[in-house]
Amino acid sequence: MKVKDTLNLGKTGFPMRAGLPNKEPEWQKNWEEADLYNKRQELNEGKPSFMLHDGPPYANGNIHLGHSLNKISKDIIVRYKNMAGFRAPYVPGWDTHGLPIEQVLAKNGVKRKEMDLLDYLEECRKYALSQVDTQRADFKRLGVMGDWENPYITLDPSYEAAQIHVFGKMAEKGYIYKGQKPIYWSPSSESSLAEAEIEYQDVRSASIYVAFKAVDTKGKLPEDTEFVIWTTTPWTIPSNMGIFTHPDFEYVLVSVDGRKFLIASDLLNDVAENLEWTDYEVIQTIKGNELDGMVARHPFYDRDSLVMNAEYVTLDSGTGLVHTAPGHGEDDYFFSRKYNLPVLSPIDDRGYYTDEAPGFEGLFYDEGNKKVTELLEEKGALLKLSFFTHSYPHDWRTKKPVIFRATPQWFASIDKFRQDILSEVEKVDWVMPWGKTRLYNMVRDRGDWVISRQRAWGVPLPIFYAEDGSEIITPETTNHVADLFKEHGSKVWWERDAKDLLPEGFTHPGSPNGEFTKEKDIMDVWFDSGSSHEAVLRGRKELSFPADLYLEGSDQYRGWFNSSITTSVAINGVAPYKAVLSQGFVLDGQGRKMSKSIGNIIAPGTVVKQYGADILRLWVASVDAESDVRVSMEILGQVSETYRKIRNTLRFLIANTSDFSKNDNSVDYDELQGSDKYILNRLNEVVAASLEAYNKYDFMTVYKTVFNFLTNDLSAFYLDFAKDVVYIEGADSKARRSMQTVFNEILVKLTKLLSPIIPHTAEEIWSYLDEEEEYVYLAEMPTTVEYVNSEELTDTWSAFMDFRDEVLKALEVARDEKVIGKSLEASVTVYPNEVVRTLLASMNEDIAKLLIVSEFVVANGDAPADAQQFEDVAISVKHAEGEVCDRCRRTDLTVGQSENEHLAHFCKRCADIVTEEFPEVLTEGFETNEAGKK
Repeated sequence: MKVKDTLNLGKTGFPMRAGLPNKEPEWQKNWEEADLYNKRQELNEGKPSFMLHDGPPYANGNIHLGHSLNKISKDIIVRYKNMAGFRAPYVPGWDTHGLPIEQVLAKNGVKRKEMDLLDYLEECRKYALSQVDTQRADFKRLGVMGDWENPYITLDPSYEAAQIHVFGKMAEKGYIYKGQKPIYWSPSSESSLAEAEIEYQDVRSASIYVAFKAVDTKGKLPEDTEFVIWTTTPWTIPSNMGIFTHPDFEYVLVSVDGRKFLIASDLLNDVAENLEWTDYEVIQTIKGNELDGMVARHPFYDRDSLVMNAEYVTLDSGTGLVHTAPGHGEDDYFFSRKYNLPVLSPIDDRGYYTDEAPGFEGLFYDEGNKKVTELLEEKGALLKLSFFTHSYPHDWRTKKPVIFRATPQWFASIDKFRQDILSEVEKVDWVMPWGKTRLYNMVRDRGDWVISRQRAWGVPLPIFYAEDGSEIITPETTNHVADLFKEHGSKVWWERDAKDLLPEGFTHPGSPNGEFTKEKDIMDVWFDSGSSHEAVLRGRKELSFPADLYLEGSDQYRGWFNSSITTSVAINGVAPYKAVLSQGFVLDGQGRKMSKSIGNIIAPGTVVKQYGADILRLWVASVDAESDVRVSMEILGQVSETYRKIRNTLRFLIANTSDFSKNDNSVDYDELQGSDKYILNRLNEVVAASLEAYNKYDFMTVYKTVFNFLTNDLSAFYLDFAKDVVYIEGADSKARRSMQTVFNEILVKLTKLLSPIIPHTAEEIWSYLDEEEEYVYLAEMPTTVEYVNSEELTDTWSAFMDFRDEVLKALEVARDEKVIGKSLEASVTVYPNEVVRTLLASMNEDIAKLLIVSEFVVANGDAPADAQQFEDVAISVKHAEGEVCDRCRRTDLTVGQSENEHLAHFCKRCADIVTEEFPEVLTEGFETNEAGKK
């Protein structure tokens, strides 16, 4: 036997190196084979429900770190709720219709216009499902637990049928209508866009001042008057039908170089400066309301331009006279309705001028800026051309500019139930309070929702037309279409003629011959995902409506949060969610947006292969996702180091409880040492703080709370001096069993608390614990314990920790001065004030053990001159007298006092322990190595 054989050195098969990239797939396979998701749901049957409804990611390509942040966050919440007394099913979903899939197929050589439509739609469907499979594998590799075999997919026939029901109910309430007014149009997508699909980028645009010659001034202005407008969209001049002025503004007629220009009085100085007028004279003043009804001539077409009044005209910029093209401007259209101004929009789906703009036919609208300007100059109507940079709307998918274009579209009238939506916004619990303001303002300010799209891959609008052009949207027809979609999928719309999609025997006064046609447009994809509350929450028996939580990126205030509350309030009168949590975007380590051009994209798969999913999950828990978060391989490396510290601390606890049985060896709380009780009380605080943080979706606080406890309370204090007990004392001694009781309690509770964040590691730890549940995921979250005199105990030990800090400083000085090397070589004498003296006397602890020194003395009288002075104590550090014990490494005067020669190098404490635990040593002694060491 060697001396080390008399020590209780912890032994465990729990490896120091995690090997997460290789082990995690094994755990995930194990969970799947054990049907762990459903087992947890069965355990929770009958408990209160918690519904986190998954916002569907778009099924296109492998997942990115934004997906990872989102899905891991959801998984943390769902895992926690399932372990905290709730039935929390998680049904993942996918958004599968829309332009991106059409674009991918086009890039892959699929030519839509050369194919049979049904064949093309089948290609879209197959591609979408292949992407669902790809992303499902990616999400599962992150350890996300859910009903992966039964997700919701927006192309599923049952989902499409539910979507048609949503549309039908909205139509029945009079919210759906067809209109021709300017909407966002994307030439690059060849489709209309909703406001949610718009993003803004800076562009360089032309800015022009144009003079329109008067035709009829009602005798109130000279006939040679010219109305001056300013615009940043020269390409819309061919569509000009009028000029708006403000009825309350004052306008001035200015004589410049023999010409007479009309502009707003308040803008005269700005215009004069911009047009470089050096010698000008105001020759007349006129009120805006007197201009109403005057007529100007289009600068290069033989048609009139009507001068009108509208209160939306401002003095912020320009001339106070607004170029009006009802076919290309929302305000232009709206305010010109009372004048019955024609709506001219001579731009086709791809952004090219039609023959309604003579001289510009076949020219791309953006190229029209130059030609229009040249023509204006030729006609003498161009007063100034300059360029400026400003924010301009773009298609958020193609990243190309959009235009306003008047086309026949289907709309959902937000005006008719806007106030109902706003009332519901007020009732929702916005985890980020600013989210309420953001969505409220969006709903308050938004126009009607353009729900039609001129694409192929999507859910058809279930609208029929009679022979006389009457639109047919009735409960009978939409319910029948929904039934057909549920049975055959939406492809049936394209497979059958209109009459075969209508109920048998259907008649309509507008079709005396029984002939019907059908709508060719599809629905906006936001209508797809925005119907998920009906298709999923109401459509699946294990789920319920409304959801307790929607959690998505902050861009979804304009997207899914918006479309979901719109459709839900429209048909149900209530919001589809009780609470909303949003997250920021994932940026690189320098705070830049990730992009292929910069080369700073980090794929989740790369992280998982190098570090493992638990490292990515720990990163998610470590960041404040309320705003944008940063990530880089360097940052993930730092997280990996934190993980290593967590793992190794818990490994120490596992190793030193390997011979501990909770049922046979536990020590009651009342019989524990004060230090043991203190740590259990600190653990109690950690549990309370962590549970509170989980309930607030504040993962970062859970992460910090647990890590700080492991680092500061355990590694730097309790476990540091615990080695002197768990290694040195007798295996079954009360002191050791007391500490093991604490170790086990910490292990069990921290493993449960960490399980939602690092589930693979938590399950690995759990497999080494003596617990009845096979998996930690089948256990319940820890609860707090009501300890007697908890507050008093905590106060006492907090005061001791302050005292300990002072001793540690004194030891560090002594180490610097070469008085001691290791702290166990020290003899510490303290000269405390009465408060500290009382504290130390009350502790009933081996203070030397707590401080990891060989001797500790509380002295009376004055401190020596070389003692280190603190506010409440003076501390003297000397080298301890005696020899170093070969077993416990303390410096002790009792070393060598044993009468047994085999115990000659032990202190009395170790000699007594070895005599008790290993009596054979008294006669056989210890083995020695070649160097003569035992």
